[in-house]
Amino acid sequence: MSYQALYRVWRPRNFEDVVGQTHITRTLQNAIEQDKFSHAYLFSGPRGTGKTSAAKIFAKAVNCEHAPVKEPCNECSACLGIQDGSISDVIEIDAASNNGVEQIREIRDKVKYAPSAVSYKVYIIDEVHMLSMGAFNALLKTLEEPPQHVIFILATTEPHKIPLTIISRCQRFDFKRITQQAMVERMEKITSAEQLSIAQEALEIVALTAEGGMRDALSLLDQAISYSEEEVTTEDVLAVTGSVSQGKLAEVIRALHQQEVKGALEAVDDLIQQGKDPGRFVFDLIYYLRDILLFQSAPDLQHNLERAIPDDFFHHLSKELNANWIQNTIRELNKCQQEMKWTTSPKVFIEIALLNIVDTEENTSNSVDSTTINQLSQKLEQMEKELARLKANPPAASNQGEQAPKAQKRTPARSSRNGYNVPYERIRIVLSEASKEELKKVQGQWANFMERLKQTNAPAHATLLNSKPSAASPKALVLAFRYDIHCSLALEHQKTIEPLLTEFTGKPLSIIPIPQANWKDLREEYVRKQKGSHDDEEEPAEKGDDDPLISEARKLAGDDIIEIHD
Repeated sequence: MSYQALYRVWRPRNFEDVVGQTHITRTLQNAIEQDKFSHAYLFSGPRGTGKTSAAKIFAKAVNCEHAPVKEPCNECSACLGIQDGSISDVIEIDAASNNGVEQIREIRDKVKYAPSAVSYKVYIIDEVHMLSMGAFNALLKTLEEPPQHVIFILATTEPHKIPLTIISRCQRFDFKRITQQAMVERMEKITSAEQLSIAQEALEIVALTAEGGMRDALSLLDQAISYSEEEVTTEDVLAVTGSVSQGKLAEVIRALHQQEVKGALEAVDDLIQQGKDPGRFVFDLIYYLRDILLFQSAPDLQHNLERAIPDDFFHHLSKELNANWIQNTIRELNKCQQEMKWTTSPKVFIEIALLNIVDTEENTSNSVDSTTINQLSQKLEQMEKELARLKANPPAASNQGEQAPKAQKRTPARSSRNGYNVPYERIRIVLSEASKEELKKVQGQWANFMERLKQTNAPAHATLLNSKPSAASPKALVLAFRYDIHCSLALEHQKTIEPLLTEFTGKPLSIIPIPQANWKDLREEYVRKQKGSHDDEEEPAEKGDDDPLISEARKLAGDDIIEIHD
């Protein structure tokens, strides 16, 4: 096999090529040049950040025929032999597969022998945290007082698993995640040398997806090159990585902020149909919003952005979005991310999260301008004065009946926008048999029922979060939902919800979902009929329909901002 992966071909051969770790490479270079290097080092940090590459470069530098030098020459027999692995004095050991006491004892027995071809024996133990406790104990004494000609370099991605007795015997260097800008510059150099044509935005997406690992970035770049034809485009990279384009993320966020529920849900459905990873989509949304928040707070920290490329749309959103709205949205998406781990239907949780984001009070308040707020404040002040006057001199109840407008029959729409057919006749039957006592029984057990439902079926619980028991008869319960989609989702979980509801109420109840707007129309129609026929039977409407104070309050402020408590 003649072809080699890019990350192997372009593995760093000197300290200058180790990307983004200047704080480590400069220290090692100075130590080598001044002949003050230690007998044991611990290199820790995320995968693909240059730990084993730096260890091998260090081994070449201390054994170079021109030593002491800051960089290995990569031309002498020592450098070339260490590079191709032909010199046995530089030993690389994978602790994942050689983690027993016997292997470490073998090393301990051999360290006393002088090197055969170079000045120093160098043991590079990769993934050292995989050693057993017995192996660590066998290594302790040798690591503390090795012969003058031996250097140990331990590399790990999980330093917290290494005993403190080992760490205290080493000089520790923590490799950090490589910045997006540094990875893009390195890939530009590689693609230029390889004479590859690739779009700048495609390189930036690769760098974002690699999450700080240079090796991961080059592996993804290799895949994109194989996938593409003549030029590696942004679409090629998105297809290979499974990521969502920044434009699509910005489109979803803007739709949410402007309360365009349909646009946001259609965008999510389109992404899922394309085979995008739902978890990755939520992850990218969270970090894109994080970048907007960071940019709003300190525009000079543009190089610290994790997921966003600061284009015109990004700058526009950073001016348009409110910091409180961003923080609340991130919290809702994070909650969605946690719930998605335990379900086979992640799309449902994403849709519910988006609906909840649109529904937040913060989003509503941010969309109202100052003029509207002032008008509402004046209206509330007027209403308070009028209520105080009415309380002092209440009007006669008979006058209220005379002023009531003649009831007119209203026939609501027969179906909702997403195709959910509201069962009006069934609900009218429930209303004719309903009573406040039945409704209070359900409301009294609702919190306990929801808690049990959360433990039993998380998706069903998430669906009912935005519901409210609105009317109850001995056989049925009407649930009012904020959105049509919740009604359809509730019916999908009907076989789970109804038996559990029966357990808590003590009687078999069937649920009948209805959107909030349709419920309001239907309830008003029922109340008008009851008043028109002078029926004295108890209605499932809210208390206070015949109270003159509440009637006057409704005239002044409307039903939308009035909440009546028994």
